[in-house]
Amino acid sequence: MFARLSTALLAFTLATAVVAAPGGRPSEVEYEQCNGGEIQCCNSYQKADSLDYNTSKLLGLLNIDVKQITAGVGLTCTGINAVGIGGGSSCTQQKVCCTNNKFNGVVALGCSPINVSL
Repeated sequence: MFARLSTALLAFTLATAVVAAPGGRPSEVEYEQCNGGEIQCCNSYQKADSLDYNTSKLLGLLNIDVKQITAGVGLTCTGINAVGIGGGSSCTQQKVCCTNNKFNGVVALGCSPINVSL
């Protein structure tokens, strides 16, 4: 009886750990959601219509017209590669799909969040 209980408890613990583990490599579903863009891991993401003061100022310093932004903005972003080679394949922040990341990860434009519920 004790062996069955401990086996069941161990199985439950392992299953919970697997479900709660943060995502590593981008999944096929994520790549399908990011048609034509690049999957990024950003420390923060803001919608175009609700940029905070500091983000607006930063964009101004980069000569980006805030009024022209129609999609989300990712801040402090790093790319996530498909096969996990070379590090940078794990994201514990916000995964986004961005079409313009020409600012060395400081700012990524044209972003939309990637939400995968399987």
